[in-house]
Amino acid sequence: MDVKVQDVLIIGSGLAGLMAAECLTQNKSVTILSKSSWKRSNSYFAQGGIAGAIDSEDTWDQHVEDTVSAGCYFNNRDVTEAFLKNAPKTIQRLIDMGVPFDRNAHGEYALAQEGGHHRRRILHACGDATGKAIVETLKRHLEDHVCIEEHVQAIDLIINEGRCVGVLAQSSTRKKICYYATHIILATGGIGALYERTSNPQEATGDGLAMAYRAGARLVDMEFVQFHPTMLYHHERCFGLISEAVRGEGAILVDSKGRPIMAGRHELEDLAPRNVVSKVVYDHISTGEKVFLDISSISNFRQRFPTITAQCEEAGIMIDQGLLPVTPGAHFIMGGIATDAVGRTSVPGLYAIGETACTGVHGANRLASNSLLEAASFGERVAAYIRSISEQPSKIPPSLTIQLSSPLQVLPKRHMLQRKMMSKVGLVRGEEDLRQMVDWLERYCRPDSIPSMMDMDREDYERLNMLTVSWLIATSALMRTESRGGHLRRDYPQALRQWKDKRIYRERKGYEQTQTKRAVTNIFS
Repeated sequence: MDVKVQDVLIIGSGLAGLMAAECLTQNKSVTILSKSSWKRSNSYFAQGGIAGAIDSEDTWDQHVEDTVSAGCYFNNRDVTEAFLKNAPKTIQRLIDMGVPFDRNAHGEYALAQEGGHHRRRILHACGDATGKAIVETLKRHLEDHVCIEEHVQAIDLIINEGRCVGVLAQSSTRKKICYYATHIILATGGIGALYERTSNPQEATGDGLAMAYRAGARLVDMEFVQFHPTMLYHHERCFGLISEAVRGEGAILVDSKGRPIMAGRHELEDLAPRNVVSKVVYDHISTGEKVFLDISSISNFRQRFPTITAQCEEAGIMIDQGLLPVTPGAHFIMGGIATDAVGRTSVPGLYAIGETACTGVHGANRLASNSLLEAASFGERVAAYIRSISEQPSKIPPSLTIQLSSPLQVLPKRHMLQRKMMSKVGLVRGEEDLRQMVDWLERYCRPDSIPSMMDMDREDYERLNMLTVSWLIATSALMRTESRGGHLRRDYPQALRQWKDKRIYRERKGYEQTQTKRAVTNIFS
């Protein structure tokens, strides 16, 4: 088995991982692992933009209020305030690196507005290809300084005497490799591929969450899954996301008779937070009604939204007719690996950043375009923390052996799991559906008893991780008997006071419980 040693190992090649690497390369040896191409991340495909109070008439505290309002006041207020107060500096860093944010005819940044925002504070690049522009800029900065190993899949975290010391991985030819490092950073992204309809690439299988759970790290808020209200949907197939920036430019949601469906539903109407808009769209579709995004008021649609235009052409939809058929799809998970404000997890030596982490900044429902900001900001933060601490040089732990277990029984096909997650643990859930889903998942495996370090091929590893994360989401959703943010229960349709300050923690050691938000500060040493 090959062995490689470095100071910092980053698993994941999205914006969070790339930013952390960029901030560490001056005095650390850094390797990035990507199970696919470095371009196959949620960051790369992000359309909308990156939010920050950079306008002279905007303030960071207004950004905070929009964020916690969208998050149903479930956010960690202190971390959220620090995060958004620093947003202009994070954005300026990206500008200084050469990210080509779009400008208007006067040379000013062309700020957009999206759901949940009361002001235009979102920068975009190349129209609706902001993530691609940011990620490609960072990649150019890293090319001569950081080794990005593509098509290398992380299998499991290596724990020695209670500390994370490395990762067992395998190449595309199933060759096993041990990567040892002083610091292991999980930046593996989201979970959208668990669902039949999603904005995420099919690589978004929750690998980091599953690995962290198997290693004994603490996870939190797994029931909060955000569904984006406007997936382009035609002939029973999704053709990608339609950014909220389209509604920010004047598009509105209508039924088949052209009647606006968000009128009177929220003060921001079509620019209400995602959980609100998604529920209205879902309710209409559930009655057999079709929902469309009316873009007829946007005169320069092709120029402003070239990516979405290409998606419409692929789907055979005529933009000139002005109506784009839409449906909700899985988009973002607010929960994840519990971390502190600098990315430390409950396992020493292990960090998590980006969508795979839960810092509390998104609450129960993420505000639009805060995700790219979070990825860049917490990439900076974890790097600053690692640079600030003294440490011994990386070395291979003595007498540490890796043992591979036999594979599990035959796992269900990916499409079967995705279909069941969509129907049983989708935008609106109920106790009967959730119990049926948990029972079905546990026919194949009980994630709290899965051995680590199993010898499987890539497809089976992904399905095992998908089963694990699906089980964590479904069981957490069963525990939270209320509706809040991205967690909607048809049998408990209201947000309840007794749940307001409670978070559901998941930890493999048998210590899985519900605690108040005040207790979160006590889980870190």
